[in-house]
Amino acid sequence: MAHRDYRDLAAVFVGGALGTLARVVVQAVTVRDSEHWPWSTFAVNIAGAFLVGYFTTRLLERLPVSSYRRPLLGTGFCGGLTTFSTVQVETLGMIEHGHWALAAGYTVASIALGLLAVHLASGWVRRARVRS
Repeated sequence: MAHRDYRDLAAVFVGGALGTLARVVVQAVTVRDSEHWPWSTFAVNIAGAFLVGYFTTRLLERLPVSSYRRPLLGTGFCGGLTTFSTVQVETLGMIEHGHWALAAGYTVASIALGLLAVHLASGWVRRARVRS
């Protein structure tokens, strides 16, 4: 029987707990209403997309290999911080209340700005001067 290393699981757990806590704090200080733009979800998802681009590029291209940074920061923290399933629920709520344009704008903006955030973060890491 192979020996299991539970440190990866622990890294995902700790990162996920911290990311989820950050998201809950952001969402606790904002009002949610299906007739208005859901700024808290939008903000955490765009920030999370930026961090995924940053962490992924930095960890793979700039730092020495580490077994636990990617599960902690990428899978755990960013996975806990972002909530694209909530985007779907909020979009359906907008549609159910007849706010079709808001739903379409929110969905398109979330996807487009999320991809742009990943692109910008990756480019930022790649442009940074490498210290020797």
